[in-house]
Amino acid sequence: MKRLGLVAGLILAALLVLGIYALNSVFGDTTIEQESSFVIPAGSTLTSVAHKLEEQGHISSAKGFLLRAKLLGNDAPIQAGEFRLAPGMSQGEILEAFQRGDVIRRMITVPEGMPSILVHERLMAENLLTGAIDVPPEGSVLPDSYDFERGETRAAVLARMQSAMRSYLAEAWKARASGIAVKSPQEALILASVVEKETGVATERRMVAGLYSNRLKMGMRLQADPTIIYPITRGKPLGRRILRSEIDAVNDYNTYAMAGLPKGPITNPGRESIAAVLNPAQTGALYMVADGSGGHAFADTLTGHEANVAKWRAIRRARGEI
Repeated sequence: MKRLGLVAGLILAALLVLGIYALNSVFGDTTIEQESSFVIPAGSTLTSVAHKLEEQGHISSAKGFLLRAKLLGNDAPIQAGEFRLAPGMSQGEILEAFQRGDVIRRMITVPEGMPSILVHERLMAENLLTGAIDVPPEGSVLPDSYDFERGETRAAVLARMQSAMRSYLAEAWKARASGIAVKSPQEALILASVVEKETGVATERRMVAGLYSNRLKMGMRLQADPTIIYPITRGKPLGRRILRSEIDAVNDYNTYAMAGLPKGPITNPGRESIAAVLNPAQTGALYMVADGSGGHAFADTLTGHEANVAKWRAIRRARGEI
């Protein structure tokens, strides 16, 4: 009996192998030799996709692929997009990937403090996106990395960036500390954009926010250099030292020529700068100047500030800058 069972098992295995071989001969096989991408345009039918797979050398038979899909696949529709095909994928795995919509996602990054004019240039330079967009309003984009797929519109990607900013700002505003200098989410966004451009040192953000908050509450001018530059370049680097005439220029942004906040954001601030403005450091600082290490020296009094300025000038003199 044991011998009969063994023989029966061998026969069954042989029939199974023959069955698989027979099915492969009917359905054909995949011929993917290296990882590649495959694009399904919107509105494509399974038939057109099968023939495209055969034409590009990914399967041996479009008819066999369609027959297999009819007999062994499910009724889920295929999705449009760009898909990754890897060596070893079976016809069933390819079909399932198309039906699930496992499209290739790519990333586009907006760094903290990137002004909208440069966000626009970055989106327009991405040749896998489609359509045109205008320069978005300053401060409307939340710096982050965003995924997209080939053929997606720039307008759709930008909309996600702006939705992310609205959502984050609304949630951050709810968690604001009491007694802060700004009176609305928009004012918080404006001040955060100034903080973002004033310091590249993450640990200084709350201190800079505290200093500017103190000045706002006292009616002092912010005297933030980036607010001089923004009307000139719209956020791009100035590439030279600020001129005296530019310091004295009267406009809606220059905080050397007016008290209060600029009329709008001067860049797209990141989460940390927004959070800093909504929970600034409790400090008496009213003045700051570069300290020679990439950060700033802070002072509560004009006398202390003048001493810090003297130190900074000595550093610059030693460097041969003045």
